[in-house]
Amino acid sequence: MNAKTIVAIVVILAVLGAGYAVARPESGFWNGMMGGYGNGMMDNFGHTNGMMANGGMMGGYGGMMGYGTGYIRGTTGNGNGTGYCGAGTGIGANAAPITIEKAKESVGQYLTATGNNDLQIAEVMEFNNNFYAGVREKSTGKYAFELLVNKYTGSVFPEMGPNMMWNTKYGYMGWNAQSQATVTKEQALGIAQDYLDRAFPGTKTGDVDDFYGYYTIEVTKDGSIYGMLSVSSNTGAVWYHSWHGAFVKILET
Repeated sequence: MNAKTIVAIVVILAVLGAGYAVARPESGFWNGMMGGYGNGMMDNFGHTNGMMANGGMMGGYGGMMGYGTGYIRGTTGNGNGTGYCGAGTGIGANAAPITIEKAKESVGQYLTATGNNDLQIAEVMEFNNNFYAGVREKSTGKYAFELLVNKYTGSVFPEMGPNMMWNTKYGYMGWNAQSQATVTKEQALGIAQDYLDRAFPGTKTGDVDDFYGYYTIEVTKDGSIYGMLSVSSNTGAVWYHSWHGAFVKILET
């Protein structure tokens, strides 16, 4: 089975699953698809099993992406997948992680390979589980997409979650339309803070990056970066980036 066929199957499953999620929002669908176990935690903190629990979309512990936990506004989920997109697999016990500068170099090579000269690195962040890179358009200043870098191999790949599912220009869902945002940046910050107050007491919203179809917002605690989340600019849904692990450092470009 070639790569195009696999991608086609993934998209079909995502569309079918999305219909199920709309019909049964309590199913914890997004968390089940993007991560392992996928237990949906509702507002009253009662637990429901994710639609594709213990294995995510593609099966196996950790599912298609591993580490991925989807959050829908008013609903949280817990994902315990291991090894997204091959990251963390086949690495020797004594292997040393690459530097953040090397990660930036790898992202630069990735962008060059796209052939799109309008793309540039906005920032590179190091977390325990991976490096993260935000990419923006030179011509508009708007953020284009998000990338992850394997901490040991330097492999670069698109970030799971909002970057794939909500990105109306560069995402994998083939929206073919850049709809007008109905949620403003200020509203997204309010939605995000409301979510954080319930899910991660003591954390605050930080810098906001405006992507096509969503906002990605830094989460801070005691004045330092704690994590990241995204808010859909079309629906106001919240998706916490639980796959990163603890923040280490940032490299501004």
